[in-house]
Amino acid sequence: MCLSMDRRKKYTKMVLKDSFLKLLNQKQLSSITVKEICQLADINRSTFYSHYSDQYDLLYKMEEEIIADMNKYLNDCNLTKEEESLEVTEKLMEYIVENKEVCQTLLGENGDAAFLKKVMVVAKKNIIDNGFFGQPLHQDTAQYLSTFIVSGSIYVIKSWLANGMDKTPKELAIMINSFAKQGINSLLID
Repeated sequence: MCLSMDRRKKYTKMVLKDSFLKLLNQKQLSSITVKEICQLADINRSTFYSHYSDQYDLLYKMEEEIIADMNKYLNDCNLTKEEESLEVTEKLMEYIVENKEVCQTLLGENGDAAFLKKVMVVAKKNIIDNGFFGQPLHQDTAQYLSTFIVSGSIYVIKSWLANGMDKTPKELAIMINSFAKQGINSLLID
């Protein structure tokens, strides 16, 4: 009985998340109601409230899952090694492909600006803590440089999603790492 209950809970959460994402693709979070989510999911409101306190809690929990996954990928690597840095970036791109709808929605025009900030904080901290720059930098310089790298990377990813993921995860990972490590010099043709 416990196994079927777990499956039912997973299914319910999946349907609620999918319905919520569909609505979030159509309109701002502030105009989405629990009633709309439940109607689209064909789930009653009491079931919704047994999992989430409101639509903001649902969004928060979805965002936290993504942040936890990001931390898992990033904390297990040493970004000073070029191959490992590329591998981690590629894994993150593959994660985005696997979770395309969620990532596209949360990074889209109706997404949560606070989520974007959380992603930036996690990525910047990891870049600085793992010695991405290969040499010591003053703290303020490291902060600005990591902000530049992460902001640019996020907008490259947003553009990639908007362009229908026209590059493979590996191709995009190579581009992002080249931009981050070599800047415009990575683009110059001899």
